[in-house]
Amino acid sequence: MGKYRSNVAALMINGKGRLLVCERLLNQGAWQFPQGGVDEGESLEAAILREVEEEIGLKPKDYEIERSKGGYRYDFPLEAQKNRPPHKANFVGQEQTYFLCQMNERVPEVNLMQEPREFRAAKWIRPDEFELAWLPDFKKETYQKVMSDFFGVELVEVS
Repeated sequence: MGKYRSNVAALMINGKGRLLVCERLLNQGAWQFPQGGVDEGESLEAAILREVEEEIGLKPKDYEIERSKGGYRYDFPLEAQKNRPPHKANFVGQEQTYFLCQMNERVPEVNLMQEPREFRAAKWIRPDEFELAWLPDFKKETYQKVMSDFFGVELVEVS
């Protein structure tokens, strides 16, 4: 069994109970949560605070972490393993910890114009509006578990 890269992801919830999803800059139609790898020696909580600020410009004072759950794993597809960026080269997949984050009142808008830019668009949706079609096949099972565990939502493939 290969190694899994430690990764964190943010489930950002606003005051209306809406969940933030962001569309990948270089992959139109691919929507996901702010996320990223955990640096060596970095705690999971420090990693999520850093990733949220790096990707969507929100500072730790803008939200409260309500809870987290880890152990979600997915493998990178074999065809993609040949062309992985160096920071993912020695891993067969990622093991993710998700953080449920409640936005505080009167916070700034999400700012996607971060450097390096990762997202082209963002929107707030009801958790049951998340679509499996937004994801590559290798991530679908993980997202189904996450949405069930955190929101009691059963995502099903629409044919």
